[in-house]
Amino acid sequence: MTYQINRCTKNLNAEFLILASGLGGHASFWQPQIAALTQYFHVLSYDQEGCHADSMALSEQYSITDLAKQLVQILAQEKIQHFHFIGHAIGGFIGAELAVLLSSSENTCLSLTCINAWNELDPHTKKCFEARIHLLKSAGSEAYVRAQGLFLYPPAWISKNHQHLNTLENIQLEDFPPTQNVLRRIDAAQKFRINEQHRQALQHSQLHFIANQDDFLVPVQKSSDLQQQFGHGQLTVLETGAHASTVIKAELLNKTILQFFQPHFMQMTGS
Repeated sequence: MTYQINRCTKNLNAEFLILASGLGGHASFWQPQIAALTQYFHVLSYDQEGCHADSMALSEQYSITDLAKQLVQILAQEKIQHFHFIGHAIGGFIGAELAVLLSSSENTCLSLTCINAWNELDPHTKKCFEARIHLLKSAGSEAYVRAQGLFLYPPAWISKNHQHLNTLENIQLEDFPPTQNVLRRIDAAQKFRINEQHRQALQHSQLHFIANQDDFLVPVQKSSDLQQQFGHGQLTVLETGAHASTVIKAELLNKTILQFFQPHFMQMTGS
């Protein structure tokens, strides 16, 4: 298990915050958030199973539950009992499933923030996944990676940062995971549904749903659907940033995340 903990810069007794990335699965996805979040939390980020070139093959039945079980092991190893959780896309599902797995234990998910997630797969997102699967199967990893940016970033950002994007794609290709692992992770994402177990496990947790109006991959209304299914929580819709707002609008996203926690910080300090 590859994970890292960036300690809070201001408070040795700070609470833990777990970051779970989306389909890419890498801890490095959260690099634009680390400095802002470690002012208030001990931040744990990790690489999900099966997301590197030298990864072992994932089972045919691999699911979001398996992804959550990986975190159960990390929490036990680090003796973390109470934590906040932020997940991007399927990372939010991992947080919800983790809450179910821990519901009969002493561990507590204090809050769950879902960025550009969904309660169940939207037909548009399904078509996007179908296109990416077809590219991977028929044209290989390079076609898959080169097309990926179209689903993640706004057109104007790609135009302005195409050289940087090409460098990022080259790095990703050097460490591209086994094709079957990518397909099984996509399959797990497509099959996942928020259900009553998730709602019950998180009924006492603070929930925050962040969506981007210009997200091409996940229609913005899916975060509203997710909020309605849970029955509580705060919904924040950002005008721009697309699916990868963690990179495109990092400063705005970081501010949005921390604003949600302000009442919690005030309660902790008694002010």
